[in-house]
Amino acid sequence: MKKKYNIKKTVSMKMFIEEFGEEFSEHIKERLLDLDLRGVLKRKEPTYCFNLNHVEHIMHDTKNKDNTKTLKKEYTYGEFKVIENVLYFSENCLLSDKVMQAPIVKTIYEELDTEGLVNDEGCDAKIINDSNVDFVVDSILSVCPDASQKYLDIVKQMSSY
Repeated sequence: MKKKYNIKKTVSMKMFIEEFGEEFSEHIKERLLDLDLRGVLKRKEPTYCFNLNHVEHIMHDTKNKDNTKTLKKEYTYGEFKVIENVLYFSENCLLSDKVMQAPIVKTIYEELDTEGLVNDEGCDAKIINDSNVDFVVDSILSVCPDASQKYLDIVKQMSSY
C-alpha cells in the first residue's frame, strides 16, 4: 500500500529554498532569505505556487465589492512559482475572503522584463533572475512591515532550544 504524505501548506523562505531552490543562484537565495523574518509562504494547488504573507498575518481594512461593508483582510505581497527549477513572479496572487493582493504586486510585475514570460494555469508570470531579484525583494520589503519585537523574541526563544 502506498503511503500518502501531506504537503506543508505554510513554509518559511528557508524551507522553500531547500525544497525548490537547488538550481537558484546564490544571489537569488540570499535575497529571498531577506524576506524570511517578515514573510511566510502559503500554498494551495498547484503545489509549486506560493503566496508571500506577513509572518504575523496583519489584517487591513478593505471594502466589500459593493462598498457597503468594511472587511478585514491580510495582504499577500506576491506569488512565487517554480516551474522546471526556474523562479517566477506571478501577475496575480491566490486570493480569498481573508486575503487580498497588495498594490505592490502590480508594480513589481509591470516592471519585470517580459523575457521568460510563462502562462501557467491562466496566469502570466515573469522570470526572476540575478538582474531583477534585488528590485523584487527591495520592493516587497519597502511595503511589508517589519515583524514586531514580540514576534522576534518568540522566534529567538524557540530557536535557542
